[in-house]
Amino acid sequence: QLVYPYDFRLTEKEKTSICYLSFPDSYSGGLGDTQFSFRLRQSGGPRSARYEDGGQYNREAPLTLQRESAHYFGYVYFRQVKDSSVKRGYFQKSLVLVSRLPYVNLFQALLQLIAPEYFDKLEPCLEAVCNEIDQWPPPVPGQTLNLPVMGVVIQVRIPSRVDKPGSSPVKQFNQENLLPAPLVLPSIHELDLFRCFQPVLIHVQMLWELMLLGEPIVVMAPSPTVSSEMVLALTSCLAPLRYCCDYRPYFTIHDSEFKEYTTRTQAPPNIVVGVTNPFFIKTLQHWPHILRVGELRMSGDLPKQVKVKKLTKLRTLDTKPGIYTAYKTFLHKDKTLIKRLLKGIQRKRPSEVQSALLRRHLLELTQSFIIPLEHYIASLMPLQRAITPWKNPPQIRPFRQEDFMKTLEHAGPQLTCVLKGDWLGLYRRFFKSPNFDGWYRQRHKEMTQKLEALHLEAICEANIVAWMKDKSEVEIVDLVLKLREKLVRARCQHLPVKEETLQRVGLYIETVIGSLPEDLQTVLHHH
Repeated sequence: QLVYPYDFRLTEKEKTSICYLSFPDSYSGGLGDTQFSFRLRQSGGPRSARYEDGGQYNREAPLTLQRESAHYFGYVYFRQVKDSSVKRGYFQKSLVLVSRLPYVNLFQALLQLIAPEYFDKLEPCLEAVCNEIDQWPPPVPGQTLNLPVMGVVIQVRIPSRVDKPGSSPVKQFNQENLLPAPLVLPSIHELDLFRCFQPVLIHVQMLWELMLLGEPIVVMAPSPTVSSEMVLALTSCLAPLRYCCDYRPYFTIHDSEFKEYTTRTQAPPNIVVGVTNPFFIKTLQHWPHILRVGELRMSGDLPKQVKVKKLTKLRTLDTKPGIYTAYKTFLHKDKTLIKRLLKGIQRKRPSEVQSALLRRHLLELTQSFIIPLEHYIASLMPLQRAITPWKNPPQIRPFRQEDFMKTLEHAGPQLTCVLKGDWLGLYRRFFKSPNFDGWYRQRHKEMTQKLEALHLEAICEANIVAWMKDKSEVEIVDLVLKLREKLVRARCQHLPVKEETLQRVGLYIETVIGSLPEDLQTVLHHH
């Protein structure tokens, strides 16, 4: 019906997809309001973001909270109430917030404030809200923001890449005597993991392995809310490692990728997809891992845990909750986690305490797995003394899987993790996954930039005048051009170099040009 702000351009294909994704696609008898989220592939070529910062946000934000360039997130508030004035007898409407940022808690909290007003007062309400949001500061990692909207101030901290993993969000910030007291969100994006994983707590480790390996998983749920929360919980359980595969918190049969995902002519893609339409049981039964969950109900005791079942047990009409897979875990089960969570349930610990326990466990698991990889990749960096000012910096040595495997005997995950099992097998499988590829590229890029930075510092420390003594004009001009190129690259790529280093290199260039004959100086100044 309406897109606000008006100048926001969506292609027809995107509009159609958003419409289908904004409503439950299987009969939900539930009346009232529900919230869920989806993720949508952008179509129709790149377009500039409404807000350009030269990539600064993505350099400072955690890898798991990057602004997406090829996908949109949709945050939905859906209302279904009886209404005799409508032909169908029901009022059904959704308000959707579209963003490139995965701030699920912030945007869902925002919709809780806006949507009920919007259904009541319609467009003028959106106009007023958008005017307020236009005044919000940009999200700067590490900062706590106060965001006024509709008479409420939402207070939230934007996480930063330098935060210590697993550190709890800062409890309370300077209240600055805000009146009314702000609505404080403890986290901009972290879900209540304990609630999301209720029916699969005893299988958390298996799910962690499947996510780590980027395996194709279907989540079949009774509603878009359960489906999107489960998918987002799964993709978050590798933090601080970035989940590099595709994921769809909610997916319908009308989706443009439907054919691509349901075809049997090729293996299912590396993706976690959340669905609610029973039709998918038939079309996706060739997928290797299917997680079927019921409605999430928080109760006083450990909810019924789903069982691992053979894929052949997948019944088209009445599929019981369960994890349908033939997967055998590489690591043995960790009984201590379940015991701790059970104790928490008996002692009626709040859900957020249980979630913190669960998140800590997953973080320690991921760190045990990733630390040996970090150690090994750091050893591939050339020694600092090999970096000399007048030669190109040496290359980073190649990552050799077998060499890495040899390091595990004395520096493997067993140092930090009590879990026994086939860690070597798990690493071998991991090397084939998009998550390894994404991790390796990111690290390689950071190391290359570090080398460039160290090289610039070496140039800065060098005695340039002594070097120029016995050099020909051609060599000196060549040096000027190379240094200039380095300087431009350092600025464009925002290399980790001190500003004074860059200024000194700039001065060097001027000094060198000054030593050349005037005709060459003119050419170089214009170049």
